[in-house]
Amino acid sequence: MDRKPWGIGVAGLGTVGAGLLTFLSENPDFAPAGGMAYVSGVSARSRSRPRPFDISGLPWFDDPVALATAESTDIFVELIGGSDGPAKAAVEAALKAGKPVVTANKALIAEHGAELAALAEAQNVPLLFEAAVMGGVPAVKVVREALVGDDIHSISGILNGTCNYILTEMEATGRSFEDVLAEAQRLGYAEADPTMDVGGFDAAHKITILAALAFGCAPNYAAAEIEGIDQVALLDIRMAKDLGYRIKLVASAERSIHGALVRVHPTLAPLDHPLARAGGALNALFIEGERTGRIFLQGPGAGAAPTAAAVSADIADVIAGAVRPVFQAPAATLAPFDPVDPSKLMSRAYLRFLVKDEPGVIAAVSETLAEAGVSIESFLQKPTEGAEGVPIVLTTHAVAESVLTAAVDRIAGLPAVLDRPRLLRIARI
Repeated sequence: MDRKPWGIGVAGLGTVGAGLLTFLSENPDFAPAGGMAYVSGVSARSRSRPRPFDISGLPWFDDPVALATAESTDIFVELIGGSDGPAKAAVEAALKAGKPVVTANKALIAEHGAELAALAEAQNVPLLFEAAVMGGVPAVKVVREALVGDDIHSISGILNGTCNYILTEMEATGRSFEDVLAEAQRLGYAEADPTMDVGGFDAAHKITILAALAFGCAPNYAAAEIEGIDQVALLDIRMAKDLGYRIKLVASAERSIHGALVRVHPTLAPLDHPLARAGGALNALFIEGERTGRIFLQGPGAGAAPTAAAVSADIADVIAGAVRPVFQAPAATLAPFDPVDPSKLMSRAYLRFLVKDEPGVIAAVSETLAEAGVSIESFLQKPTEGAEGVPIVLTTHAVAESVLTAAVDRIAGLPAVLDRPRLLRIARI
């Protein structure tokens, strides 16, 4: 039986783009039904840049918009990156021209997903983005398709391999954040400008997408609470481990009667918990459903081969004629999730204070917490050689976060406190 050829226009020839070109050249008939895929054109910032794949025989487009709307492009694959600029312009052009779009661009979907979904549905063409979250781990398909018959209450996990690598290496080697970050950049785990990763923004884009899929709402990246790992000190990693925890950058989305809480922040996970055991550059994700209970996914969250495999899976869905809403419901019915008022949030916390080594300091800290209504669960004082002061670490019972932050502000003003107190949340897992 003859199989229809499908021209794949690829914009963006970085790590993932090169991986995709290699895959398509070696597996043109990978799609299970409906046709064969071939690269009909490519576009990137530089035509002459050295690449692991020879593009000299492929049609070149200086403008990704021209590639997106070219007659030879049956499916447009956007791997440029960035929430605006040429990536957004090319995707919009492709959708308006009635071209199916596959993208790995989490920033684009998290910040403009609702309007792009409306464009796709108006033209009755797919907009797919499996590779935007967790690379080769099919998190998007699990949430959007496999769990469509369930009511998902919460999603939480490790969604940024760069941060996971840095925190793992800090603990294993005893080196500072700055030293390990420099090594991660040399190894290619971190970008020259690592802000998107270590600032928590990359993970926030991903959890925003998963929240929209899980809760049937429009992506609302602007409402996400974001804190990165750039302020996580080696001292905190050591003290947390002494208390039986490991620090991870956890992205979470939780639905409640008050709205939806979407946040990214360093979190203490018990040492025997699967999130604590996911080391190196791995990604890991828990999904909690009403009927299915808890599901755990783990695997490579980035890299040429895993991410190209996710892009290829979306291409195969287009070729096979799979049809579904971009999110859980038609775009016109999607409303942004309402953020939760912090006064309604309850958390256990890790607090670390650097104080003067003098009588009465511990009593002053304890009294301030008690007056604010914060109950202490455990306490650890461990003098550190060469430190300016004495670190005091304690964990609290669950308390409203607004109460907790107000108490920390009061303690910061005590004369014996030498530095801003460090507050980290303890995972509710």
